[in-house]
Amino acid sequence: MDLSNKIAIVTGSGQGIGKAIALKLAEAGAAVVVNSRSEAATAVAAEINGTGKKSTAILGDVSSAADVTRLIEQTLAAYGKVDILVNNAGITRDNLLIRMSDEEWDSVLNINLKSVFLCTRAVMRSMLKQRSGRIVNITSIAGIIGNPGQANYVSAKAGIIGFTRSIAKEVGSRGITVNAIAPGFIDTDMTKNIPEKQRQGLASRIPLGCFGTPGDIAEAVAFLASDGARYITGQVLSVDGGLL
Repeated sequence: MDLSNKIAIVTGSGQGIGKAIALKLAEAGAAVVVNSRSEAATAVAAEINGTGKKSTAILGDVSSAADVTRLIEQTLAAYGKVDILVNNAGITRDNLLIRMSDEEWDSVLNINLKSVFLCTRAVMRSMLKQRSGRIVNITSIAGIIGNPGQANYVSAKAGIIGFTRSIAKEVGSRGITVNAIAPGFIDTDMTKNIPEKQRQGLASRIPLGCFGTPGDIAEAVAFLASDGARYITGQVLSVDGGLL
């Protein structure tokens, strides 16, 4: 996959799946804007630059409209366009519904879903003008099948699926594709604290027999961001080892 001369923004890319996506897009030739709320973004951008590829770190909270506006404006000022947007930023605040606080609900919906709306809206004028663009939203198989103790997370991830399908229909005539990837169980900081016995039980339900890696998700993102996926839009691709 050749992403030479493409400009990509990856939200929540200071670690985990987001970092793997940023590294993969850079490897494929894109200049990558690495975004997170922490200085981890700076380290990822430095790692990419160290390989001879181009990268810029722009820190900010993508649930904040002001921060998102700054993210897009600085990207356009530095590179002149945005070809690829990967809405990856996400958090969990798990709890049973009866015990879930307003803050646990709001923080997850804001980071996981509102950020997708804000970032997509912010890049849309530029993409519409250039009559091209690739938007890839990271949802979850939880948004398809549900999960007890995650009403907030599942609602946000299910919302991303509906958003993806709606916006794909809005902007398809202008050469912009909008797709989603639904990871299954992936080895990240979010899953590392699962007790080993429970991990084995979960792995036994996966036809391929193991958890995936962030690189598995990154490969799928790179494909959907490429010219090879030009006729794919409004789709949800489950990368889950066959779990669903």
